[in-house]
Amino acid sequence: MLILGLDPSLSCTGWGIIRAEGSRISHVANGQVKTDPKAPIAARLDHLHSAVAAVIAAHAPDRAAAEEVFANKNAQSTLKLAQARGAVLAACGQANLLVNEHAARLVKKAVVGTGGADKTQVQAMLRVLLPGARVEGADAADALAVAIADANLG
Repeated sequence: MLILGLDPSLSCTGWGIIRAEGSRISHVANGQVKTDPKAPIAARLDHLHSAVAAVIAAHAPDRAAAEEVFANKNAQSTLKLAQARGAVLAACGQANLLVNEHAARLVKKAVVGTGGADKTQVQAMLRVLLPGARVEGADAADALAVAIADANLG
């Protein structure tokens, strides 16, 4: 089974695809979709949607997973995150992909063993779980962690 993990953000959305066969997982692909901060919001959202739709078309995952939405102290940041999530999840819906949502603490616990893990601990564990994978950046690493958590929590 191919699982697409997503870490939506208006500035840089991470994506990662793993293959899960029973309790075994392997890296398939990962990347980041960056948007131009000077572009209009509608153009940025369209870019996110199109890029995620292209990833789905290229890899044909069986399902997707994303972190549950959380509220920032800054309302504008929360709104931008929600808009980016909407564009990314719409691309999944367009492809008839089921999207599982997991709390960030649950993702960290599934990958590292503790819900309070920081980004460096998650990235270190990814190197153990997906040996040889070249991860495109922090957002792609987060997306791979979401996919791994989904495989474990399924």
